[in-house]
Amino acid sequence: MRIWIDQELAGCEFADERLGKRFGMLRGQLSKDIGRTIPLACGDWAATKAAYRFLDNDCVSEAEILAAHFQAPRERFIAVEGLVLVLHDTTEFSFTREDTQAIGLAKKVAKGHKDKTGRQRMHTVCGSRRRRCRRLCR
Repeated sequence: MRIWIDQELAGCEFADERLGKRFGMLRGQLSKDIGRTIPLACGDWAATKAAYRFLDNDCVSEAEILAAHFQAPRERFIAVEGLVLVLHDTTEFSFTREDTQAIGLAKKVAKGHKDKTGRQRMHTVCGSRRRRCRRLCR
């Protein structure tokens, strides 16, 4: 996993060389323990504080970090001839709530049973992610 992450973010460049080194260290810590919080991945207070200082630095932007991450798949796409499938997450989250304003209304669906009057009961689905697959042709 670490090799893939290093390749994926290889094009990430910072104006200050020290920030690049710190990013490499942070990348190593986070890739070793994917899914863990920054304090758990860093292991001690000094490394945790350094990670938060790096992320809070005015000279570090999300755009700089993501630019390399976006460039890597772009290069892979260019290197392939013919049809490319772009698969998206197929997970769907469904949250039932009275106030849909907070996370957005996705749709209304039948609950599967009818009320006392014989009408289909409905509930509001909020925050839904839908399946998608796009075919990209040249």
